[in-house]
Amino acid sequence: MRLLRRYDGGDFSLGQFSDEAIPPYAILSHTWGPDTEEVTFEDLTKGAGRDKPGYEKIRFCGEQAGQDGLQHFWIDTCCINKANKAELSYSINSMFRWYRNATRCYVYLSDVSTAKREASDGLPEFAWEPAFRVSRWFTRGWTLQELLAPRSVEFFSRERKRLGDKRSLRRQIHEITVIPELVLQGTPLSQFSVNDRLSWIEYRQTKLEEDRAYSLLGIFDVHIPPIYGEGTASAFKRLREEIGKLEKCMQDLRLTDPRDDKKRIEDTKGGLLEDSYYWILENPDFRQWRDDENSRLLWIKGDPGKGKTMLLCGIINELGKSMMKTDQLSYFFCQATDSRINNATAVLRGLLYLLINQQPSLVSQIQKKYDHAGKALFEDANAWVALSKIFTDIVRDPSLNSTYFIIDALDECVVELPKLLDFIVLMSSISFRVKWIVSSRNEAHIEQRLQLNESGIRLSLELKENAAQVSRAVYAYIDCCLLELQEIKHDTLLQDSVRKNMQQKANGTFLWVSLVIKELKEAMAWEVLQILEEVPTELKDVYRRMIQQIKQLRRQYPELCRQVLSTVLATYRPLHLQELYVLSGLPTQVQNINQAAAAIVKMCGSFLTVREDNVYIIHQSARDFLSEEARQDLVPCGIGNVHQFIFSKSLQVMSMTLRRDMYGLDAPGYPAEQIETPDPDPLAASRYPCIYWIDHLCDWNPGPSAEDNIDLQDGGAVDSFLRQRYLYWIEALSLCKSMSKGVVLMAKLEFFMQGRTDAPALNELVKDARRFIMSHKLAIEKSPLQAYASALLFSPTQSLIRGLFKREEPNWITIKPAIEEKWSACLSTLEGHSDVVNSVAFSHESAWVASASDNKTVKIWDARSGACLLTLKGHINHVESVAFSRDSAWVASASRDKTVKIWDARSGVCLLTLKGHSDYVNSGHSNHVDSIAFSRDSAWVASASRDKTVKIWDARSGVCLLTLKGHSDYVNSVAFLHDSAWVASASDDKTVKIWDACSGECLQTLNIGKALCCISFDDSGSYIHTGTGPIDISVLLGLVVLPTASEPCSTQYFGLGLSADGIWITYSLEKLLWLPSEYRPSCLAVSRNTISIGAGSGRVWICRIERSRS
Repeated sequence: MRLLRRYDGGDFSLGQFSDEAIPPYAILSHTWGPDTEEVTFEDLTKGAGRDKPGYEKIRFCGEQAGQDGLQHFWIDTCCINKANKAELSYSINSMFRWYRNATRCYVYLSDVSTAKREASDGLPEFAWEPAFRVSRWFTRGWTLQELLAPRSVEFFSRERKRLGDKRSLRRQIHEITVIPELVLQGTPLSQFSVNDRLSWIEYRQTKLEEDRAYSLLGIFDVHIPPIYGEGTASAFKRLREEIGKLEKCMQDLRLTDPRDDKKRIEDTKGGLLEDSYYWILENPDFRQWRDDENSRLLWIKGDPGKGKTMLLCGIINELGKSMMKTDQLSYFFCQATDSRINNATAVLRGLLYLLINQQPSLVSQIQKKYDHAGKALFEDANAWVALSKIFTDIVRDPSLNSTYFIIDALDECVVELPKLLDFIVLMSSISFRVKWIVSSRNEAHIEQRLQLNESGIRLSLELKENAAQVSRAVYAYIDCCLLELQEIKHDTLLQDSVRKNMQQKANGTFLWVSLVIKELKEAMAWEVLQILEEVPTELKDVYRRMIQQIKQLRRQYPELCRQVLSTVLATYRPLHLQELYVLSGLPTQVQNINQAAAAIVKMCGSFLTVREDNVYIIHQSARDFLSEEARQDLVPCGIGNVHQFIFSKSLQVMSMTLRRDMYGLDAPGYPAEQIETPDPDPLAASRYPCIYWIDHLCDWNPGPSAEDNIDLQDGGAVDSFLRQRYLYWIEALSLCKSMSKGVVLMAKLEFFMQGRTDAPALNELVKDARRFIMSHKLAIEKSPLQAYASALLFSPTQSLIRGLFKREEPNWITIKPAIEEKWSACLSTLEGHSDVVNSVAFSHESAWVASASDNKTVKIWDARSGACLLTLKGHINHVESVAFSRDSAWVASASRDKTVKIWDARSGVCLLTLKGHSDYVNSGHSNHVDSIAFSRDSAWVASASRDKTVKIWDARSGVCLLTLKGHSDYVNSVAFLHDSAWVASASDDKTVKIWDACSGECLQTLNIGKALCCISFDDSGSYIHTGTGPIDISVLLGLVVLPTASEPCSTQYFGLGLSADGIWITYSLEKLLWLPSEYRPSCLAVSRNTISIGAGSGRVWICRIERSRS
């Protein structure tokens, strides 16, 4: 950023600052006069411009900044070199940030004067106000962001008189601009809809038409390069596209909204009582954490039921009231009973989601990876790695405002808790702008991991002084709860007696009070004291009493409660009442399922509670009791039997409810992101079964008995479901936004079926079904009804699933493309690069695939799911080659930018860039680097270049150890022998050379007669493998050069044609048929309703569309 500096004599100088070194500065907002009157960057660099009218504004801003104690200031007319297009583009995309970060913003209103102001009671309070209301400043496009971005905006008249700021004048500004006063008071812009924000520019003008769109970039926190001359429509189209990407990123990041979780928890526990937490605000440990800059981590620990969660809810509320407007507060509630939010990755997703909602500009830290990986960034096997890196970058971001992070119930994070604890400790140590509060039970392993030292504080609810405060808070909670007992509200003596009894027995435990009050609400007045006498003081004894009460229910109700409780214990997330009813096997002869399920839940003592038709276990301690001590009563035959029951019920409910086009979308290309869940939801009862039925099957893990295996035999329940409902199930997965989960489920089912020799037909069907969902995941994920169009049409003719659902194929396609008979060896097509892919490599254990592209990136993919795990950016030219180290810890890439980069394969961090300086003997390459290889022990890296050399590098230090010279043309490929003793290189000079890797001596030159592009040694060292066959090192083989495919092109058509991206067949722009990558066109011809497509693979296929047929 370039800033002006003012000196005492009134002179100015321009200085350049990096983002990390920008000093406090003021910034000017104004309306431009004629270009000839404004002082430009060129003027200042030449020492000219003092005689221009615009120089007055520079003088004003500098003097006002000086009065406010600021040496530096910024003015757009002269601090940007507009002749430099790259600088201008960067400045346009940075403008909002520069205004937001300014210490002061001065608005100079050249058309508002205070000179004629008269002191008269008959005049308005501000004589300048009429001129203020019609000021040209409020009509210009760029001044919109200059009004909204800064925290402080002060208005000055032509005479430099201060008129007020955007807070004191917010009523007038609102009336002039129709911008809500909340915006002017600092409410985050992300809280207002896209259309609301677009409306604010409606009546504003700009000199260049495209600037109406470009001036909104910061308001939406997006970036696009300016293209002057493209026109308003094109500029707004690109703006909306970027906004759409941003919204999609936030939608995919959102796993849960912690604000909703907080409200649900408070409602479940009967509301948040201020008196129950207020004591913490004056607690010495809490105050030290809040007030001491060096105290950045507070751990609140206590036994079950002590009110930790509600205590944190209160802290969240109070911090929200007391912190500065610019501060941020992000929090997360772990819940062991919900598999969505009981893991370390979910915690980071929740914290990031809430943080970015408050400071949207931080989304750029996510966006650059999300643009390449999509939703998989947040869900695949490496999600923790990616998100922890993003989180770290955000915490280190100098633009991050002061932030509080709060995590409740660490002990309920059941997946990768040690990782999360280590990460919290690390994050609390790297930034003074970030403070943490975490809570958990008294567990030694948590305390050990948190490493509380001088920057960390522990606050134990069992300490004597704190326990007394907790007890007083419990007494206040008891007083509040007594007001809910309608039977005794008019009997003060009885109320006093109940209060005294509860205070004596509560033992400072909120949960004990809650459980007892729940029972007292159902009691008559004369029963109340008797119940209090019977209720034990210890939580576990209360739970035991509740189990006994369930056993004493009439008729079949004890068994129904057992079914409900065991189902809740075995499921992986809280269930909707309809899901619970069908999965528990409750009686079907009811009129209202929700009411019937709620009635049974109510009979389950106080173990369960219902909020918004979802059923939750009342507390983690209750779940622990039911899973351990009450296990024999609830699941006498073991939890596996419950999983079997849920699995069977899941298949039943899905078989009864799933059908084609569940949501009545009709259009085959209806986009998934536009789908709204209908009311009532046809998937209400089957949503959970769709996502988890295979998990329950695997957790049941049936034994060898014939009775157990009947579901897994040919013609059994699983076989019948896949044959009759598989396609409808995939559609439902798409509607549930769970296609990635579906791919994993089918892989899990295929693995589960391995070794079962008694069901050969089912085994083949499962394999085919897995290939089907892997091949067509992307199409169905984008448009659910493509399950019946693209997925069927482009499956092999002998695919079992295609044959079983042939009736579902679209009848409006009368000539179908010729498809191979069987699934090809291609397990998955990995899409994401925007240009030619030059190189691919498997990790040693085949879990990952790396790819290198002309789009200057390397991508790392999950070989099983096809998800993009990481996108590695850093090269400034095409990436030609990629390789994994044998331990898969590193990835090396070679580029036309003449460098080799070594990356951490898990985090994506660039560890080394291998390049040199021309004055060293062993310098870097002087031309494109086309090939890269690791030695077996990962100690060395070899690179081959168009500079006709091979170089060997130390992989840890980046030092160039050897330069191998001898080839007379480009070197295309390089490989190490398995013991790293030899290096082989292949060149356009039609030779292969074998070198001693230690000395650099050329041991042998093989005259091949053809240029080879790719070579490698076999494990024995006897052969060199090439893309066209192996070479015996002593006996040369004839070689054939393979042809290359032409690059694809795409066309947009009206009537029958293709989408602009070449991915869909369309009819009058309606998306009909999604094309797998191998069927996408390099050329095409359309004749009325028939389209002929030539694919880059050499395949030509024909398709006829009869759109009038339904």
